[in-house]
Formats: sequence, C-alpha cells, structure tokens
Amino acid sequence: MPTIKNVFSSDGLLAKTIKGFVPREAQTDMANAVKHAIDTTGSLVVEAGTGTGKTFAYLAPVLISSGKAIISTGTKNLQEQLFHRDLPLVKKALSSKRKTALLKGRSNYLCLHRLSQHGGNSTLVEKEVLGQLSEVKRWSSTTKSGDMGELKTLPEDARVLPMVTSTVDNCLGRECPDYEDCYLVKARRKALDADIIVVNHHLFFADMALKDTGFGELIPEADAIIFDEAHQIPDIASDYFGESLSTRQIQDIAKDITLLFRTVLKDAGQLDKAADKCRMIASDLRLLFPHDPERGNWALALDRDEVRLQVGKLAEALGVLYEVCKLHLGRDKDLDNMYERIVASREQLDALSDNKQQNVSLWYETTPRHIVMHLTPLSIAAKFRRFVESPPRGWVFTSATLMVNGGFEHFQRRMGLEDSETLGLDSPFNYPEQAMLCVPRYLPEPNSYSMRETLLYTAKRLIKASRGRCFLLFTSHAMLREIAKKLEDEIDNPLLVQGTTTKQALLDAYLADEKAVLMGTGAFWEGVDVRGNDLVCVMIDKLPFASPDDPLLQARMEDVKKCGANPFGVIQIPQAVITLKQGAGRLIRDPTDKGVLVICDNRLVTKPYAKTFIGSLPDMKRTRSLDDVEAFLAGIDDEE
Repeated sequence: MPTIKNVFSSDGLLAKTIKGFVPREAQTDMANAVKHAIDTTGSLVVEAGTGTGKTFAYLAPVLISSGKAIISTGTKNLQEQLFHRDLPLVKKALSSKRKTALLKGRSNYLCLHRLSQHGGNSTLVEKEVLGQLSEVKRWSSTTKSGDMGELKTLPEDARVLPMVTSTVDNCLGRECPDYEDCYLVKARRKALDADIIVVNHHLFFADMALKDTGFGELIPEADAIIFDEAHQIPDIASDYFGESLSTRQIQDIAKDITLLFRTVLKDAGQLDKAADKCRMIASDLRLLFPHDPERGNWALALDRDEVRLQVGKLAEALGVLYEVCKLHLGRDKDLDNMYERIVASREQLDALSDNKQQNVSLWYETTPRHIVMHLTPLSIAAKFRRFVESPPRGWVFTSATLMVNGGFEHFQRRMGLEDSETLGLDSPFNYPEQAMLCVPRYLPEPNSYSMRETLLYTAKRLIKASRGRCFLLFTSHAMLREIAKKLEDEIDNPLLVQGTTTKQALLDAYLADEKAVLMGTGAFWEGVDVRGNDLVCVMIDKLPFASPDDPLLQARMEDVKKCGANPFGVIQIPQAVITLKQGAGRLIRDPTDKGVLVICDNRLVTKPYAKTFIGSLPDMKRTRSLDDVEAFLAGIDDEE
C-alpha cells in the first residue's frame, strides 16, 4: 500500500494522474492526521480552510486503509459530487480496487409496491398528479437503479413523489410482496458489500437513532467514519435524537387506509370512518395557528385551552382508529403496517403532550397545511460521546467552518468531543491580495427602518461596480423580498431571487448570464461553488444571529443560564460566527479568484464581540469606504 508521502508529493500518485496537481503542506498534514485517527481508532476534528483540498486529504487515507469506511456529507448534491467525481479520481490515482457504493435515503428510491397501489385507482389522484404518475410509470420500466433523481423532468417537490416512494412508517420491509425487486434493498445490499459507502448526514443519523431499521447493519461494520461539512452535524443529530409528529403523518395514515378500504378491504367501512375522523381533527388542529408559517413554543401552545382540547380529541380519535384497526389485523400486510404506524403516532403524541419535561425543548413549526410538533434534547453531547467511544473506530469531523476565535471548543462541547485531537489549517489563498472586506461607514442600526434604504443604495453601487456577478445574501426572507422588489425597478441586471425556482435552476441561470445578480437567504450561504470572475462581490445584510424568537434557541439559552454561563457568548456568537464564515466562503474559491465582501452591520465596528467575528474571517484587506470597493472591483475588470 502507498504511504501518504507517495500519494501527495510533487512526483507522487496524485501528481502523476491529475494535471496541474501541486502539493500543499496543509493537505498533506490533514491526510497524515486522518490516517493516524483511522489507524489508532481515535477521533479528529479538522478545520480546513477553503482551498486546502480536504476531500482528497480524507479520501486517500480511507482508500489506503484496509477497513470499511462510511463517508457522510452535508447534502445530496455534495454526496453525488463526491461519489461521481472526487472518489473515482483518487481511486484511479491510487490504482485502488476497493469497492464503493452510494446510498441515499429511502425517499430517493421508487417503491414498486406503492406504485402498484396507485396503479389502477385514479379516483384518488388529482388531475395534475396523474400526468406525473404516468411519467413515473413509463420511467419505471427502464430504470435500473430506481433512483428518482434520474427523472429530471419532475420538479424537486413534485406531489407524486410521496405516492411512489416509501417512508420508514409505510415500508412493509420483508413482508412486502416486492421485497426481492426493491430498489432500496438492492442499494443497501450493494452498500453492505462495499468497502467505502457515501451517505449524507440525515441518512447517517436516521440510522444512528435506530429509526430506519433496514440500514442498521451498515454502521456497526464501519472501521472509520468521516463527516465532511461537519458544522451541520449538531443540529441534524439533535433532530434525530428527539421525537416529532406532524399532522401530515396522521393524514397520510388516513389516506392509506382509505385507499386500502376502496381497493382491498371493501367491507371495513368503520375503519375508513375512524381514519376520516383523525384526518379532520388533525386539519382542525392546524387551523388553531396563524395562516402564515411560523415556529413557536409547543409547551406554551399546550397551555391554550383550545389547543389542549384539540390534542386530546386527536389522541382519542387515534385510540378509536387503533381499536378498529386491531379488529382487522392479519387480513392484509399493508393494514398490519398501518396498525404499527398508529401505535407509533399515539406514543409520539403522548410524549409531545407532556409540557413539564426537563432537559428538552418542545416546539412546533407550521407549513401552509400542516403543523409539526417537536421534542428536541437540549444537549446530545453525552449520548454522542458514548456512540463515539464504543466500539473503537476512527472518527474524522471536518469542515471549512468549525473554529470560533481560533478554537474548537464550541463544536467539541456540543458534540461531546472534548477529548478529540484537533487541527486547524489555514487556507492557502493569499487573502490580503485577493480579497477586500468592507464594513461601510455611516450605517444605521441593523434593525432600524432606514436600513432598507441603506441596503438598497449599497446594493445598487455594488451591482454597478461589479457589473452584476454578485451575490446579495440576507438573514431574513422578508428583507430579501423587500430589497428584491425595490431593485427590480432600479437596475437593468437580471435579478435571480431565491424562492422563484429551485436552487440549482437559479445557479444555472446565474452562470449563464454574466450580468446576473443572485439574491438569497440560508440556502445560498453554503454549498455553492462559483469560481473565477463569475462572482466578484458578496454583500451580507447583517450578522447572522439566529432569531431570538426561535423556541429551540430560547430553551438552550435558558439551559445555559441555569448553569451560570452567558448564553449570548456560549451559543449565539459562536453559531453566528460559523454562519458568517460560510457566507464569506462563497467569495474566494481558487488561487486566482479576486473579490470583495461587504457586510452592512455596524456592530462589526461598535461592539466588543466584533473582534471574535473579524478574527474568525480570513485576513483580507480592510476598508470602510465604498469608493475603495469600487476601485478594487475596477482593478479586477482591468485584469480581464
């Protein structure tokens, strides 16, 4: 087997295979540290600045090690890129024969059983979905993988998808008549047989929390687990270690029972009536909350008489459905599965109805049609620490944004990784030459009304100076919409606004038009890679502190206060720093990029915590003058 030096040196395997490969000290340091963590079954936390080449730095050690490895990434897009582009490249360079597999969550695979259930019953399907269903049927006769991602003509949120894919709740598992032909089962068998499996964080933690039974045998077998984009893990893991129940889940059960009644159990009218009662009560529960989507404190909501009464009615209706369903057990495999789902929903509703629990946050979020009730533990550190310690295996957590003010304490504390090795690697880019940071003078207070005019004025100057080719990033959808509406009338550049179409379609349109301006919120703060002069300016409206109204944040802050610490310093500042670093990271993506980062928040100058934010950003040239920004951008134009 080759050594790390054989792989990364100037005449090494990567240099021989990849045109233009240049050894980077930081990349080799990271590769050595990853190899050490795998060999010693230790845990390692690494911040690798943009341009370090962290993907190769963990892929090479995994490929030259002998055990089974799981690599988990933040999103499906990164998963695809890692599996189809990066992994084959390093594998080829190392002449590795190790078997690799890509595994997605079950909602990404066609469910043959559910497709056949909806086969001949168009009376239950709205007209607009019928066309999509026909499309899926045509494709189902030719696909080999069953991966719904192959169907490029379907929108990401196509309403047919829940009808032709399974959930943990409605999957029949080994009892399914289509089990042997199941695409998900085939994908999992392939993964079980592979040496290296690429998953995403949601799939990993769904299994870790034992909520997805068919995937449970993968993780125990792994000798090494690598998390890329590890800054996302604390929040994702917290969701999976808690409980949640949505009115949509209850309505889905009711819908599936109605379908069964109309097709198979035509004598079970009582079952259909009981399901219908659950569906109506679940809808009425949603009506007790404002029309516009919101997040709120579920424990406080349960103190409202009408909410408590409606939850009681729902529990009662689920109890009746449970008793009626019990009478028909054994008649049909799908019904037996629905019985299990009803049992689980009753247990979840019980847990979510107790608003006197300690060390958890009870919160809710609404969509236009549904309400989701959540119970989230305030800390997962102890639970995750136990998982990392036993059985012994190598763990690597890496991202470009894990450190706050030069240290890893925030991430380590949240994940219970205080004993892990840590490694901070600076970006190899020459930021003082390549980039400028501007906090404009004379900014009003961030939440004042006059800020809107200031943002509009600043955005117009930046768009003109950069001739488009800029991202305007916002911390709220409301501000995004307001500035977008005003800009439409005042600039000629094409404006691409988040929410008008899919993220990928917006990015494609941006890259296709050199004068385009992209405006976004959270979705565009990370996971977007635009290189060269296609992006020369990023404006951020204000420091990305989480909304103080967020019920989960409030509960965590109360918990920190009880321990005698300052929640602003312990929770809010570190999280905002990491988010800001992600947004700033959109600007410089390779050694020849140049650009300007403009942050319209005077707190970066006036507040004592400003040095924490500035100290966590790359060392760019600094200014407070938009004239300097215009001159810098003009210099980029002159070089073209």
